[in-house]
Amino acid sequence: MLISNIIAIAQKELQSYFASPLAYVVAAVFWFISGLFFVEILIGEQGIIQQVALSEQMGISIGSVDVATEFLNSFFAILESLSLFIIPILSMGLYAEERKQGTLELLATSPITNWIVALGKLLAVIILFIFMILPSLLYEAIAFSASDPPMPTTVPLLAHLALILLAAALLSLGMFISSLTNSTILAAILTFVVILSLWMIDLIANNLGSILGANIKYISLLESYRNLVQGIVTISDLLLFLSYVFLGLFLTAQSINLFRYNRQ
Repeated sequence: MLISNIIAIAQKELQSYFASPLAYVVAAVFWFISGLFFVEILIGEQGIIQQVALSEQMGISIGSVDVATEFLNSFFAILESLSLFIIPILSMGLYAEERKQGTLELLATSPITNWIVALGKLLAVIILFIFMILPSLLYEAIAFSASDPPMPTTVPLLAHLALILLAAALLSLGMFISSLTNSTILAAILTFVVILSLWMIDLIANNLGSILGANIKYISLLESYRNLVQGIVTISDLLLFLSYVFLGLFLTAQSINLFRYNRQ
């Protein structure tokens, strides 16, 4: 029963996404920008392949450079940065639109719990994000098919899992912010600020370089993301992603509970 409710809510959200031109515009912009960086990083004038070829022509020893791994790390660093701008747009209407249209009260007083509604909405926007990053798998499959030595399939798959987990964590926080306002623009701006703050945490931790910096890294989503992109899987990193997702869901449920209480 719970699963069916979550799926039903997710389907409703996905239908509303694909009925709106915004989803297609955001996806198209994401595909265009990520595609440009993909080509530039791989075969551009300053790309990895050109740099390696130029070094060999000049007789400069570059050691055992793994072009595929270098490319993967660089490309997913770009996708990480793109998420800073894409995720606020994806999450801004999750609850703000419900507030604007006056349907949030129906959700808040329905027999379905706030947790189930939040899970369904989060699942839908994560599926949309997965839809957006699917083309990159095709690009990478073509590029990595020519790599020597061949790259293990698990490495790019882990990198995509890292991107999905990062998005899920940030989208859950964006969903909470969306539940606080009826303005989608304000929700997007506040989500952007929160994500930027999380990026700053990582920057501060790297600059401190002390025990305090090492401790701050334990709550850094970017540190866990980069570990997974590099193929390093630890329970602590996975738990950190799930903790952020749970935090966003919990705060969202409490926000809707407060909304219901105020209405009563």
